Amino acid sequence: MSVTREHRTKIVATLGPSSSTEAQIEELFMNGVDVFRLNFSHGEYEEHQARYDAIRAVENKTARPIAIMMDLQGPKLRVGTFADDSIQLEMGDAFRLDLDKTPGDQKRVCLPHPEIFAALKPDTDLLLDDGRLRLRVQECGEDYAETIVAVGGPLSNRKGVNVPGVILPLSPLTEKDRKDLEFGLEMGVDWVALSFVQRPEDIIEAKKLIQDRATVVAKLEKPSAIDYLEEIVEATDGVMVARGDLGVEMPPEDVPILQTRIVKSCRKAGKPVIVATQMLDSMVERPVPTRAEATDVANAVKEGADAVMLSAETAAGAYPVEAVKMMNRIILRCQQEDSYWRFLSEDQPELESTTPDAISAAVYQVAGTIGAKAIATYTNSGSTTLRVSRQRPKAPIICLTPRDDTARRMALVWGVHSTRAPDARSMEDMIETAVHQARIDGFVETNDRIVITAGLPFGTPGKTNILRIARIQPKNQLHETSL
Repeated sequence: MSVTREHRTKIVATLGPSSSTEAQIEELFMNGVDVFRLNFSHGEYEEHQARYDAIRAVENKTARPIAIMMDLQGPKLRVGTFADDSIQLEMGDAFRLDLDKTPGDQKRVCLPHPEIFAALKPDTDLLLDDGRLRLRVQECGEDYAETIVAVGGPLSNRKGVNVPGVILPLSPLTEKDRKDLEFGLEMGVDWVALSFVQRPEDIIEAKKLIQDRATVVAKLEKPSAIDYLEEIVEATDGVMVARGDLGVEMPPEDVPILQTRIVKSCRKAGKPVIVATQMLDSMVERPVPTRAEATDVANAVKEGADAVMLSAETAAGAYPVEAVKMMNRIILRCQQEDSYWRFLSEDQPELESTTPDAISAAVYQVAGTIGAKAIATYTNSGSTTLRVSRQRPKAPIICLTPRDDTARRMALVWGVHSTRAPDARSMEDMIETAVHQARIDGFVETNDRIVITAGLPFGTPGKTNILRIARIQPKNQLHETSL
């Protein structure tokens, strides 16, 4: 079964009750999903294992590498419980937070997180229930905070707490996350999305546990992480713009600006970036999105994001397949516009003074000049493919790799059509394999040209130093090549 994507921006879909069977997963994949997300904030291990097995069954059936991302829950900061389950806070009320586990009342409630008290100062704001309520700290100590209600409303048991603009002395990995992580790695996930990233040290901590068994996506959901944006991007393998949580802790009007900044930073570094949360949210209940949602997806595509993500739309929505189809249609429509390609061309990242960067820049220029129908990259680690993708060429990028893990991880990367292929044994073998793959995937016809990049000696990581142009000849004839 041949599966060839036309879209360059990839689609990430979250699995859940609406999308758990092999048949449902296959339908989502055939309609455009490149990466499946397993959300470990919900579900039992048996459910995640069954979904993982179904994805791999679809992968075997279609002979196309599919990426699987596990999303760790991270620390969940919540108030305790109330004697009457809920209270009503009014602006100007005095309200105390403390470590006393006695059920709360109109005057106080337990906040079972000493780490928060350790970071608080007078005039710090606390957001409750996804930002619906706001408390301002008047006085605080190591086990309490006296606050004034700045924005009131109902407050019920175990509602979430956010502390905007404050770096909390918390690891992003709870005991639950560590257990979940080991389970996911044993299953064989390709990407690990790390929640509650505040500093580059959080990425380093996670990578020590992962030990190259998967690659890491840093979820940027706290404004405090933006102070370390460049360092986090350097430390991680990929980034997710978690706009829902960002929108709780900062003004909504700042989120689009920050999204653009993060996407630009990731492209500069050659790290894949996912734009996530509420992209087609109305399609949880309706078969079509709002025009504003379609515009939101299109803006992320036009900015050059590697992927756009569906959450509840595919996990629990009534129209999961329709949501994927709609996202695919929006991406393809953007690609029809000359302005889209012109923007990507004008926003080229700065190159380093290295042979691999020189080759990738040459690949981009040569492919555009000769109108190449495809670019083939030979890679072990994926670094060659990432460099070429960073340039955002118009031609699709065929990633040829002998490693299953690399082929799957590259499924997240902009413009990449990854496939398993043995290391080339000679220059002729390199060209024949690349041409064969381009032909069977439907990218080329006779007399078309492709650009091929690899490294000598073949199979040596980090040695991208070859560029070849091949003209497609009729079958059973040698392909014409040139430098």
